Amino acid sequence: MGFWQRSGRPSGCGNEAWTFGWQRGGCSLVMGRVATGASPYFTAGDWTVIGVYLLGIIGLGVWFGKDQRNTRDYFLGSKNIPWWGIGLSIVAAETSALTIIGVPGLAYGSNLVLLQMIIGYVLARVILATVMVPHYLKGEIYSPYELLANKFGPGARRTAGGLFLISETLAAGVRVYVVSIPIQLMLGVDVLTAITLFVGLSLIYTYFGGVKAVIWTDAVQFALFLAGGVFTLFYIPSVLDGGWSRIWEQAAAAGKLQWLNTRFSLGAPINIWMGVIGGTVMVMSSHGAEQLIVQRVLACRTVSDGRKALALSAALVFPLFFVFLLVGVMLWVFYQQASMAIPIPEQRGGMKANDFIYPIFMLTEVPHIFKGFLIVAILSAAMSSVSSALTSLASVSTMDFLKAFIPGRDDGFYLQFSKRSTVVWAAGLVGAAYISRGVPFVFDAAFSLRGLTSGALLGGVLLAVFQRHGRSLPVIAGMTASFLVMTGIEVLPKWTVTRPFWESALQTVQFWDRTPAKDIFWPWYTLIGTTVCLGVARLARACGGDQQPNS
Repeated sequence: MGFWQRSGRPSGCGNEAWTFGWQRGGCSLVMGRVATGASPYFTAGDWTVIGVYLLGIIGLGVWFGKDQRNTRDYFLGSKNIPWWGIGLSIVAAETSALTIIGVPGLAYGSNLVLLQMIIGYVLARVILATVMVPHYLKGEIYSPYELLANKFGPGARRTAGGLFLISETLAAGVRVYVVSIPIQLMLGVDVLTAITLFVGLSLIYTYFGGVKAVIWTDAVQFALFLAGGVFTLFYIPSVLDGGWSRIWEQAAAAGKLQWLNTRFSLGAPINIWMGVIGGTVMVMSSHGAEQLIVQRVLACRTVSDGRKALALSAALVFPLFFVFLLVGVMLWVFYQQASMAIPIPEQRGGMKANDFIYPIFMLTEVPHIFKGFLIVAILSAAMSSVSSALTSLASVSTMDFLKAFIPGRDDGFYLQFSKRSTVVWAAGLVGAAYISRGVPFVFDAAFSLRGLTSGALLGGVLLAVFQRHGRSLPVIAGMTASFLVMTGIEVLPKWTVTRPFWESALQTVQFWDRTPAKDIFWPWYTLIGTTVCLGVARLARACGGDQQPNS
């Protein structure tokens, strides 16, 4: 058939061994977890590539730690990082292993409709660069939640900070679980060991180097995982009879190249309205109200640098997602003509875990050395997202909480607490990742979890930017109501008792739709949450009068 001969398949580990999993010769993959025995698919050359990457990236991060003297150095990178480095870091931080693994998995199971979301991703950056960046860089602040304190008092700031800590821990836990997939396959270890090992490696350079180390390692890691995607795009056609033309022909015939869906719906699949409206509002929150990305903008020297960093990320995000969506389409064509050396493990509910597709391809179909390089691409994306989560969680817990409760201490005290809190948050990510192992589709899970608080955070920041000074209570009420409503939207459809009520209510809301959706899809979460936050805050402000913020 013109395929490369699969190299390194373990003797005696054929597909016939799969009753409940793949097990023989010291290899076991059962129900989505790998048991004991190192992967037989790697040679010394592959391990060398992976080892050199890990040592190099950790060494680079630790090297940046030599200049960390205070919290300004640790959380703002001394404000001497060039805008292009910050722009690359923004894309790397938002990408994570969900893009490298989850996006090909989505395209493998459907088509290119995710491209509609990327339109909103670009539009949001234009709005943020124009409207929000001047407010962030007007003075020297450490998080966007300081804007709420300036307008409404410390209560609003702590509420926003608390919501971020909750959502980022849960969403980052899902992202950490994603990278445990290839680590399990590589090392033959259980899921908890894989998660702990990976978070520990990311913790080392984050602990010593702070945000400066995170930004510069992000820039390197962005280049690595983009190169990995581009390599796959050119490698698959080279091993298929018919090459590119055969891939496009077969993919088009199966509808895999479809990307536009103009039918408006609150539920799946993704449509253009979700992308242009929902995607724009969602990224306005993730890049304008969540510390994970905003921390990078705050590290810029000037408003001009902040705008250029966001513009660079806007120019890169579309081709990045397009590359990995095409990878998923090509993998689908590939596996129409070849059987998988490792069958996809069954997840609960009988759903195929498409998130395993790309890692399985890397392990079983790619020549040695290149195989190690592709695993490095996944590791680099995942380490970027983990280190970003750790430094943003440490920043909010230190500057938005500890410094308010224990004021007046010297900066060395806060710097030491920042580093220690990084370790605590690393343990929190391990726990959240372990809990995430049962989710059917990690890509949807991560966005749904973030959607619980993204509307509340964006609503709070918008109120801080555009509303005059006032009390904390209306803003807190708005953010709390948003969180509760979004939690209900996420939970009610899943409970047997509330499911019929939910479907009836949603059908009433969608009066225009002959085939109404039974669930609200995650691209709408931020828009709904923001609307609730702004509406409740406005109502509470009107009822309570217009007073100055609490001291």
